Amino acid sequence: MIPYYSAENFVFPPTETALPEPNGLLVAGGDLAPERLLLAYQSGIFPWYTEGEPILWWSPSIRAVFWPEHIHVSRSLAKFLRKSPYTYSFNQAFTDVIQSCAYIHEHNTGTWITPPMIQAYSQLHQQGHAHSVEVWQQGQLVGGLYGVLIGSTFCGESMFHRADHASKCALLALAQHLVPAGLHLIDCQLPNPHLIRLGAKEISRASFIEQLTRNKPHILAANALKPQVIAL
Repeated sequence: MIPYYSAENFVFPPTETALPEPNGLLVAGGDLAPERLLLAYQSGIFPWYTEGEPILWWSPSIRAVFWPEHIHVSRSLAKFLRKSPYTYSFNQAFTDVIQSCAYIHEHNTGTWITPPMIQAYSQLHQQGHAHSVEVWQQGQLVGGLYGVLIGSTFCGESMFHRADHASKCALLALAQHLVPAGLHLIDCQLPNPHLIRLGAKEISRASFIEQLTRNKPHILAANALKPQVIAL
């Protein structure tokens, strides 16, 4: 059993008290207020639940992360990139990206990106904490990703694609754009075969929180976070 707290008296328990099964389930309840979400990400915790459930907060024993310089570009992807079919932007269509992630996941595997989640992360975006990368083809949004920036760690939330390799290109564009500004780590939350093929590494909860704490004081260059066209 995990603790449940109302929004009025909600606290995050120590992450090491998270359940081994389901892996990482820590606590239920609370709300999605910006200050609570920021505290969660700063502590190595994220919300993940489906409509009709209480808000569930997770801190898995194993995290998937990218060191941006080690993202793997396969031969086929490198060949695709040489054709340069896409253009890229940063923070120019956050709402479209998060809604596209919700729509595509809903039709493929079901989605945790409910209307309250969209509203909450949109608030974080307006406050300068949540960010998006957009991939465009002939003026149409064909891919992207969004997440929350904690110091120099980008906590990825979701990505989508409507065209070949568009989500991979979004990840590469994120790294290409933010590493010069001081980005050190990209969190992917849970490992899966797709992420591992792209070069994600599995690290322990303790190692992740150590990395997060170490990187938290390093603030990325403000100019890099402004809405803008970016290159890959």
